[in-house]
Amino acid sequence: MESQLGLIALWAQGDWVTKSVAVLLLVMSLATWTVILIKALDILKFKGLGQRTESFWHSEDFATGVEQLGQAQGNPFVQLAHAGREATAHHRNTKTQLHDTLDVSDWISRSLRNSIDDSTARLQAGLAVLASVGSTAPFVGLFGTVWGIYHALMGIGASGSASIDKVAGPIGEALIMTALGLAVAIPAVLGYNALVRGNKSILTKLNRFAHDLHAYFVTGARVGSGHVEGKVIAMKKA
Repeated sequence: MESQLGLIALWAQGDWVTKSVAVLLLVMSLATWTVILIKALDILKFKGLGQRTESFWHSEDFATGVEQLGQAQGNPFVQLAHAGREATAHHRNTKTQLHDTLDVSDWISRSLRNSIDDSTARLQAGLAVLASVGSTAPFVGLFGTVWGIYHALMGIGASGSASIDKVAGPIGEALIMTALGLAVAIPAVLGYNALVRGNKSILTKLNRFAHDLHAYFVTGARVGSGHVEGKVIAMKKA
């Protein structure tokens, strides 16, 4: 009896529309969990990198501080530090006309903001998949249910029997599609909210680090750090 009910029976008795909906829900579920796992690992990694910023400020010089931030590839904090250094060096080596129109503070602020915007885009990559799955999966499952019920009723009508044992099985199997749609959508919504919160935490650290970098490149010292010898040596002119 069990072999005649459930997902196996739904797949065996369903037509190409029902099978297509089931495959689509499976693909959406795989995409959801893939994005959740990858982005969750990225958030954990970036949070660990964010804790290294204090080591940066306690380094002997800027180059050593950048090394304390970890590997450069894919590290938003290293990219932020490089963006500030390159902006400062570029401003120092440009012609006087640029100095007359844009001071060093504004130039560094724009460069740091561009770096943060790039990091924000990378952090948010993939979240659109979760948002799309969370909003559409219930309706995909509902469509599968409606089509399954229609298909079941057509089969019951063709058999000429409308007893409860003939109706309950096919209709119950069709309703499984709604449950599958919810099972796909709920993790997507919860994962989206959790990843957004994690991204906000990282962006907060990036903005705080950018604020300190801006003060360091403009004044030679971190905000609130004072001019303490050996804490952070001013960057040498390029």
